[in-house]
Amino acid sequence: MKKPIRSDGLANMESLHKNLTGKILWALGLGLLFGLLLHTWIDDLENPIDRFLQSWVVEGFLQVLGKIFVLSLKMLVVPVVLVSLLVGVASLEDVRSLGRIGVRTLLFYLSTTAIAISLAIGSALVFNPGGGFEKQTDLQIEPVEAPSLTEVLINLVPANPIQSMAEGNMLQIIVFALLLGVAISLAGESGKRVFSWVSDLNVILLRWVDIVIYLAPVGVFCLVAKTFAEEGFSAIAPLAKYFFLVAGVLLVHGFLVYPSLLLVFGKLNPWCFLKKIFPVQLFAFSTASSNATIPVTLDRVQSKLGAGKTVASFTVPFGATINMDGTAIMQGVATVFIAQIYGVELGVSGCLSVVLTATLASIGTAGVPGVGLIMLTMVLQQVGLPVEAIAIVLGVDRLLDMLRTAINVTGDAAVTCIIARWEKKLDVTTYRQ
Repeated sequence: MKKPIRSDGLANMESLHKNLTGKILWALGLGLLFGLLLHTWIDDLENPIDRFLQSWVVEGFLQVLGKIFVLSLKMLVVPVVLVSLLVGVASLEDVRSLGRIGVRTLLFYLSTTAIAISLAIGSALVFNPGGGFEKQTDLQIEPVEAPSLTEVLINLVPANPIQSMAEGNMLQIIVFALLLGVAISLAGESGKRVFSWVSDLNVILLRWVDIVIYLAPVGVFCLVAKTFAEEGFSAIAPLAKYFFLVAGVLLVHGFLVYPSLLLVFGKLNPWCFLKKIFPVQLFAFSTASSNATIPVTLDRVQSKLGAGKTVASFTVPFGATINMDGTAIMQGVATVFIAQIYGVELGVSGCLSVVLTATLASIGTAGVPGVGLIMLTMVLQQVGLPVEAIAIVLGVDRLLDMLRTAINVTGDAAVTCIIARWEKKLDVTTYRQ
């Protein structure tokens, strides 16, 4: 006799998820060790063995399996976001509450970004990472133009929703799903029939997410091994002070600021949150993509943290698009670091300008490829620093990108829990279990 499937679609897949965190941790540790060993071994591509390791192991086996894992996650992003939002919005008893949820979420994300960059600037001013660093003059980088705010606002509305889904334009997908969800909610009997079909599809998609999660340890091993085989730790040495300062501020923000916000604004136990969100952090660290991690984040905040679908289906994809606390921290430290190298005194007005520019840029550049580079370009231009100086920090940015992505998804989950608590859509029993 078959076991019954849970009606809420968060499938009873405990056998697949058993010891998931431990398995991913082992995969991450082994991948890091294997990658560093490969980085040490491969030092002469004229050598046949080194050439074999580079072409068949790093660029072959590790790259193929790692890419397939990331693509399998990205393949789920658009359908999961679209269907989850449709179910969440269409099930709202009061459609007007959607506006309240949206405003609260936006303000909270902007606030955490402002806190993040303020913390970054303060830490950089105290620890002086640019002190004694020798400026290189042969570094060049092509400035990237950021879209104007009016352009961003106009582009929120998709002229062709199918094209938006094909391109993965998350803000346009969110707007389309919100409007369609409201229409389903107001369509009477026809809307109820469509809602029933979409709810069933949501159950199937969440089962699909469980299958991908089951394969996570293999994907994590390959992604981490490839990254460290190519990067190693040698790139960190010249920028060690900058690297460890950014990493330190990221960890403080992720494991001190977010838990404090949960405690103060949500009256929620931070330890329960950190323990349950850890697998998502590992996913984000290995993929270095908030968008690719959306299906896993959504599944976790609903099934393990008890956030209601009506809130989580909006706050998680919205956060993955505009909540860039990790990127803001990098910008804050990088700006002060570059200013110290060039002997530029930012002053109070300069620091405030960096905070404001980076916070607003998190919305203004949402969904734009190379968003971190665009945002840092905007910040440097705002305070009169040379844009080409970005190239100084690019050497260690790949490793930091993995860490700041983990912090970004932590923020998405924390804000989701707080907003769900305010909206009385958080199952506190599930959260505390």
